[in-house]
Amino acid sequence: MRGVRLARQHLLRRAPRSRMLDVVRDVCGLHGQVASSTELQVWARIKGSSPEDVREALWERRSLIRTWAMRGTLHVLAAADLPLFVAALRTHNRWWKGTWLRMIGFGAEELREILDAIRDSLGAQPITREKLAERVGERVDHDARERMLSGWGEMLKPAAFEGSLISGPPRGQSVTFVRPDRWLGAWDEPEPEAAWREIVRRYLRTYGPAAREEFARWWGTQPAPAGRVLKASADELTEVDVDGYRGFALTEDLAELRKASPRAPVRLLPMFDPYVVGIRPRSSLVDPAFEDRVFRSAGWISPVVLVDGMAAGVWNYEQRGGRIEVTVEPFEKLSRAVHKEIEAEADRLGRFLDAPVDVASGT
Repeated sequence: MRGVRLARQHLLRRAPRSRMLDVVRDVCGLHGQVASSTELQVWARIKGSSPEDVREALWERRSLIRTWAMRGTLHVLAAADLPLFVAALRTHNRWWKGTWLRMIGFGAEELREILDAIRDSLGAQPITREKLAERVGERVDHDARERMLSGWGEMLKPAAFEGSLISGPPRGQSVTFVRPDRWLGAWDEPEPEAAWREIVRRYLRTYGPAAREEFARWWGTQPAPAGRVLKASADELTEVDVDGYRGFALTEDLAELRKASPRAPVRLLPMFDPYVVGIRPRSSLVDPAFEDRVFRSAGWISPVVLVDGMAAGVWNYEQRGGRIEVTVEPFEKLSRAVHKEIEAEADRLGRFLDAPVDVASGT
């Protein structure tokens, strides 16, 4: 099972540079909170990639987009997949519940008015958050403008879930936004039922087997609605037991899941890497004794040293004086062979970042 997950995450063998969009689709999107981490998620999976590959795909070719998606977290998705994800995201009703409305201080009609104003204020030309807030305030009221500038982005996420807003190219230290159908020039949104079936397929193909609760956690919903989504795809799924863990897998994948896992190469995965975020149960990724060093407080997820698909340590890097210093903190003593593979990965990182590398390791 672990070998299948690694293969479908492109962590057994790096994919060619020409397949970057396929890789982003296969992992169900990259995490987009930190731009440098997004670029390293590509580096870990694509041979010969560079930081500019992601930037060009986002802001010049527009083949990738950055938006709020699963769990209300910033993700980088293949642009062609955005209507698929929006078709499912727009079924999320959190924004219209009393708890959320009380928190933001608006009623449902006021929220609808603000979201409509956001959509109408955006086009193919990027505008800053401040300019967007100004336009919305002119159409609605001063309170809406102030809420648009809130550090929590309460209005931005529901707008993104409706397909009205995605990130535009950064303008100095300012973020910008565009309207996706105008920025991309095409929009073919499937029916929600079809979208959910395709998302279930993609998720289980890459992260399965997974229980209802794990799918709910990955998407950012409650177990009950997640269960209904899975039930709607029951004709394609089989419940399996893997070492006492019961979860759903695509029926067409069962034969492959039973195959013995090949030895996997060492990988240095960055913070928020989708393999680390999405794999469950956590014990299939990291020994429980070291779990809190990977899954830290406030939702931070450490960069990990991956050995045969398991987190064997954490790592970080700093650029100093034209060189890169990679520091590795193993959880337990590592073999000489693994240390050599870590050094080889660090050299690849240096080529990616165009600087020589020094490696410091603990045990």
